[in-house]
Amino acid sequence: MSFLSCAEMLGAAAEQGISLAEAVMRNDLAESRLTEEKSRADMRTLWHVMQATSRDYDPAQRSRSGLCGGDAAKVELAAAAGKLLGGDYLAAVTAEALKTAECNACMKRIVAAPTAGSCGVLPAVLLPLARSGEASDDDICEALYVAAGFGQVIAARATLAGAEGGCQAEVGSASAMAAAALCYLKGGAPEQCAAAAAMALGNLLGLVCDPVAGLVEVPCVKRNVVGAVNAVSCANMALAGVDYAIPCDEVIDAMGRVGAQLSPDLRETGLGGLAATPTGQAIAQRLAEEG
Repeated sequence: MSFLSCAEMLGAAAEQGISLAEAVMRNDLAESRLTEEKSRADMRTLWHVMQATSRDYDPAQRSRSGLCGGDAAKVELAAAAGKLLGGDYLAAVTAEALKTAECNACMKRIVAAPTAGSCGVLPAVLLPLARSGEASDDDICEALYVAAGFGQVIAARATLAGAEGGCQAEVGSASAMAAAALCYLKGGAPEQCAAAAAMALGNLLGLVCDPVAGLVEVPCVKRNVVGAVNAVSCANMALAGVDYAIPCDEVIDAMGRVGAQLSPDLRETGLGGLAATPTGQAIAQRLAEEG
């Protein structure tokens, strides 16, 4: 049976004297009946798709609505000109989050990690590390197992669906997964990975899902950047020894309760939040008239 709590996942690693990634993989093998070779090959395939999505990004391409496309290239140009804050890694994280989310809006191939609407968060924090040589493909795939473990627990205890729990369930969960993966990559202990995930999800608690015109474009694409940058800051805090007052499982449970309390208008219906602003409604009207 899959892990039903982060505590159980961390406990399995400790009891067996194995890494968190190994514990997640073994648990998955027991349920999926896959061989270890097949499981690792599948994970490598997902990583290769993330890389290909970034590599094949076309800054000239726009989504059908015209609301999305080209922004990642703007960030890269501004970074090259020395106009941005935060250094090379943060600029790369921002650009990569935009790239993948824009590709999703343009109907290109992405990895739902954990959802299509939050697809840019996890690759954004990992791709720059791979390109700089700070992490090998094998390292990245190990970290992806850790991300998957936390994502599975969130799915089991709460939800990953914006229609059910708001954007906290999509970008929030992706941010938690990315924070845990980053912490693991930098040598963080399992408890630090859990703290990073708890902080990341806790920081985005209550985030609503309010797609303008019902499309996963505005504000969704930019929220992928927020999720990625949040993941970096939370991984850094955890690696520095900063703990979180609320255990990860309790944060996940709280997210599930908050999602259930959100108005239906704030759960992917396109009826509330930014979608209900005058400009949001005007965009929806324009797109409806254009057919």
